[in-house]
Amino acid sequence: MASPSFIFSILLLHFLFASLPSHRTLTFAADGSWQLLQKSVGISAMHMQLLRNDRVIMFDRTDFGPSNLLLPNGKCRNDPTDTALQVDCTAHSVEYDVFANKFRALTVQTDVWCSSGAIMPDGNLFQTGGFNDGERRVRVFSPCRTCDWNEIPNGLTAKRWYASNHILPDGRQIIVGGRGQFNYEFIPKNIVSNKINLPFLSETNDKGIENNLYPFVFLNVDGNLFIFANNRAILFDYLNNIVVKKYPMIPGGEPRSYPSTGSAVLLPLKNLKAAAIEAEVLVCGGAPKGSYLQSLKGTFMAALNTCARIKITDPNPEWVMETMPLARVMGDMILLPNGNVLLINGAGSGTAGWEQGRDPVLSPVLYQPDNNIGSRFEVQNPTTIPRMYHSTAALLRDGRVLVGGSNPHAFYNFTGVLFPTELSLEAFSPAYLDAKFDKMRPTIIAPKSMSGIRYRKKYTIQVVINSDKVDESSVSVTMFAPAFNTHSFSMNQRLLVLGNEKVTAVGNSIYNIEATTPKSGNLAPSGFYLLFVVHQGIPSQGIWVRLH
Repeated sequence: MASPSFIFSILLLHFLFASLPSHRTLTFAADGSWQLLQKSVGISAMHMQLLRNDRVIMFDRTDFGPSNLLLPNGKCRNDPTDTALQVDCTAHSVEYDVFANKFRALTVQTDVWCSSGAIMPDGNLFQTGGFNDGERRVRVFSPCRTCDWNEIPNGLTAKRWYASNHILPDGRQIIVGGRGQFNYEFIPKNIVSNKINLPFLSETNDKGIENNLYPFVFLNVDGNLFIFANNRAILFDYLNNIVVKKYPMIPGGEPRSYPSTGSAVLLPLKNLKAAAIEAEVLVCGGAPKGSYLQSLKGTFMAALNTCARIKITDPNPEWVMETMPLARVMGDMILLPNGNVLLINGAGSGTAGWEQGRDPVLSPVLYQPDNNIGSRFEVQNPTTIPRMYHSTAALLRDGRVLVGGSNPHAFYNFTGVLFPTELSLEAFSPAYLDAKFDKMRPTIIAPKSMSGIRYRKKYTIQVVINSDKVDESSVSVTMFAPAFNTHSFSMNQRLLVLGNEKVTAVGNSIYNIEATTPKSGNLAPSGFYLLFVVHQGIPSQGIWVRLH
C-alpha cells in the first residue's frame, strides 16, 4: 500500500496541475511495481544489451579501479596503458541470466567507457570504441553459456568515444560521431573502409560544451537515417553522403544531446502495408542552455520538462511540443510491447557528468502516443534507488524493464557522496503485468521460439486467451528490436505493429491470428526480434524470431 506521504504528494501534484491549460492536463495513475533483483552484480551497469538467449550483457569501464566482482579462476587483466589499474583481477562486464536471476563475470581487454554497439543480423553483439586503448576496438560477444568477449584491434578507422550505432538494411552497422569525430564509418569494412565527413556534427557542436554527443540515430522507412544532435536534425542518405532534408530546430532551441542529455525514440511503426508509411520521433527532456557550465560551478539548473514530437516523413514537418509531468535529464525512453513509451531514470536538475546531477527522478512516466495530446502522460510508482548519470534500462522478453547502473563518480565511490555508485539491478513491471489482467493476457503456443520468418509473408500466430470475450479489433502482433542502451539512448530500438488481418477462434480459448511481416529491411533490418501478441493493451510474453 502506498504511504500517506506518497498519496498526499500525488494529490498535491494533481491539484497543482488541474489549473493548467488543457494541453498540460496530466493523469496520475501511480501504476507499476518494482522488484530488487540483485543487491549487487559487482559492477555498475553503464551499458546494457539483451541477447537472443535472454541474457543481458552489461559493462562499465576498466579505469574505474577494481570492481566488486573477481574474475574467475584467478584470472587477471594486464594492461600497462590503463589509467587506473594496470593489473586488474576484477570484472568490468557481466552476463545476467534473466530467468535464472544469476550473473557471471566477463572479461573485457580494453577500456569500454562510453562506447556504443548493436546486435548484428546473426545475433552477435558488435560493440565499438571506448576510451584510451579501447577507442578503436571492435568487440564481439556471441550468445552462448560460456562465451566471453573477443576483441579486434584497430577495427575502427577513427577513435570513437560517445558515438552512436545503428543496424542498416544491408546488415552493416553505421557508427556516427563521437568526441572530436564529425564523421561516420561502417563495420564490417567489406564495402567502405574509410571514415566519411558529416558537417552536420560540427555544425551542432557547442564550443567547450559539445551538446551533440551520442546523437539520436533512427532508420527511416525510406532507408535514410534521421540524425538528431543538439536541438535539430537531418534526414541523411548515408549511401551517397547527401543531406536529404533539414528539419526545423526544436522550438526554444534548448539542447537535448549529451551532456545536456535528453532521450529519444522512434515511435512504433504502423500501417506497414500502406503505400506511404508514417514515422514519428519523440525527443524528451534534457538540460537548458548554460546548465552544463553552471553545474561545474555548483549551480544546478532545472531540467527540461518538455517533449518534442515530429512526423519525420511529412513533406513539411513541424515539432509539436508537450509538457511532461516531471522534468528530466539523463532519462531513458523504452518502447513497451503494447506501443507505449516508458520514461525512466534520471535527474530533475543539472546535466550529465561527474557530480553534475541533482534531484533524482524516482518515478517513471508512461507516455501513450495514441492518446490525445493532454492525456498521454501517466506518472508511475517510484523506486527508492536514484538512477543518475550512467544508468541503464532495457525491455525484457516477459515485458518487465530491467534497470541498473548509476555512477556519477570518476571511480567506484560508495560512501560520503550524495549518490553512491550503484551496483544493483531492479525490474520495473508496468501495470499490464498485474495479476488482474491474467485472463486477458495472451500466451503464444505457436510458432516456437527461434523460428525463422521472411519479409512480406503472412504467418499464423496461435495463442491462448482465457478471457470470456475476445475483441478481435483489440488483438495485435508487434515486433521489438532489442536495443543497446547507454547514456540515455537506446540504439537500434524499434517496435513494429503488424496488427492482425484475421482472428479465428478454434476452441478451448485458442485463437489463430494472421499477420504479415514487414515488406523490407528499411522497415525492419534482418535479425532477431521479440514477437508479442497484445490483447486490449496487455502483451503476451515474447518469443524470439529471426527475420531474414
